[in-house]
Amino acid sequence: MPNYKITLEYDGTNYVGWQRQENGSSIQQLVEEAIAKLSKQKITLFGAGRTDAGVHARGQVANFELEQNFDTDTIRDGINHYLRPQPISILHAEEVDKDFNSRFSAKLRWYEYKILNRRSPITLEQNKVWCVHKKIDTEKIIKQSQQFVGKFDLSAFRSINCQSKSAIKSINSLDINFNHDEINFLISAKSFLHSQVRIMVGTLVDIGLNKIEKSISEIIQSKRREFAGVTAPPEGLYLLKIDY
Repeated sequence: MPNYKITLEYDGTNYVGWQRQENGSSIQQLVEEAIAKLSKQKITLFGAGRTDAGVHARGQVANFELEQNFDTDTIRDGINHYLRPQPISILHAEEVDKDFNSRFSAKLRWYEYKILNRRSPITLEQNKVWCVHKKIDTEKIIKQSQQFVGKFDLSAFRSINCQSKSAIKSINSLDINFNHDEINFLISAKSFLHSQVRIMVGTLVDIGLNKIEKSISEIIQSKRREFAGVTAPPEGLYLLKIDY
């Protein structure tokens, strides 16, 4: 049975997230149904990252097996055909080794978080960024952000719904870029706790707004969620790419 790897992008605004759920429409469900219509076969789709409701993706990766061989262009174009008019697009398809698994074979996951820091309300980027109306101290958040890089117990930065057995995670990099009133966070790690990136960003923003006096290192050492900041809203978060 051939094993196919697909790279896809999607607008997560109106979905319950990547993972199939009973309470609404998910990305996984819709792509599985599109593949079933194309191949006339029921399949299970394995995703590299379980993005939450409202979270977007520019480079999500998934894989699935079929009983018959398809040309990879047919895989891409056929799935896209059956996905219309959903805001989900297969960017690339390829056949991979039998042992490839989009989740467990991943070496590094990259997330981007986008903030618009201005007084005026958003229009064109509605549901695509977090608009923070009060001025953020960018020098402060740059300095504090580097305290995340390394291997730590990040219990203070996990949601109450997190099912991970261990809170110890390694952050490979955290870069912050500015362009006028735009603030973009780029974070990479092999894996993340549930809502970890959003809580990290929310905490840095609260520090930049002088709502939190403790340093990132002090919050990490506390291992207490109540010392960290708000959970940033999902609409600013993007699963950017996966390294294998």
